[in-house]
Amino acid sequence: MSIRFVTVLSILLLAGCASVSPSIPDNYSGPCATLKDSALIRGRTKADMFVAETLNGEAIENSILQSKRASAGRGFSLKTGIIERQIVAGKPLRVGLKARTVHAAPILALAGTVYQVTGEVEFTPQPDAKYVVRGKFSEDYSAIWIEDAASKEVVGKKIEVNGSAKLGLLDK
Repeated sequence: MSIRFVTVLSILLLAGCASVSPSIPDNYSGPCATLKDSALIRGRTKADMFVAETLNGEAIENSILQSKRASAGRGFSLKTGIIERQIVAGKPLRVGLKARTVHAAPILALAGTVYQVTGEVEFTPQPDAKYVVRGKFSEDYSAIWIEDAASKEVVGKKIEVNGSAKLGLLDK
């Protein structure tokens, strides 16, 4: 085996060990709110997923990660799982958002269309409130945002792409 092959293999194996932080710090006992991911199911093999990927710069568990794990070994069948997590309320929060078309198998993503929008939103969650990550994709306009589940009002700002948010072959 060449040294280059072993190096690349080691990097790939270590990348699979990446950890995620809890959405609430250990021993936290203050007010909380709820933040839920969402998805638009596009058949048995793909879904458009809208997720919270980071909180204050720390990676957290999200529905894209959960769906990829749940779909492993299922061939061309996507099993989606939607994450709902508690978050600290009453303090400003930076939320890294990701909207992405997720396919059941990597070959389907390579052959199909994958849209993606990412960015960061700041807002102050209110105690006991429920929030949902929402988004949309189209050829002309794509966006991701957080909305109050009760009022449907956008909190923070929308992350928008005017034009196409399609990924190129090497970005999938």
